[in-house]
Amino acid sequence: MSRAAKLTLAGTSLMAAGIVVFVHYSQQAEKAAMHAGVLRDIEQQRVKQERLADFEMQRALEQEYRKVQSVHDGAGRSGLENKGA
Repeated sequence: MSRAAKLTLAGTSLMAAGIVVFVHYSQQAEKAAMHAGVLRDIEQQRVKQERLADFEMQRALEQEYRKVQSVHDGAGRSGLENKGA
C-alpha cells in the first residue's frame, strides 16, 4: 500500500472511532439528563402532595374553628356575609 493510502486509512479509522466514542458519551449524558428530569418530576409531585395535605388540614381546621368561634372582618360584618358584597 502506498503511504497516502495508509494515511487515509488511519485517518478515517481514527475519525470513525472518535465518532463512536462521541456518540456513546452523548447518549450517556442524554440518559442521565432524562433520569434527572424524572427525579425532579417525582420530587415536584411529592411537594405537591404535601402542599395539598397541608391545605386540606388547614381547611379542616378552618371549618372546626368556624364552628367554635365567629369570624368578623374589620367593618364588624361576618366573613360569610361579606362574600356576597
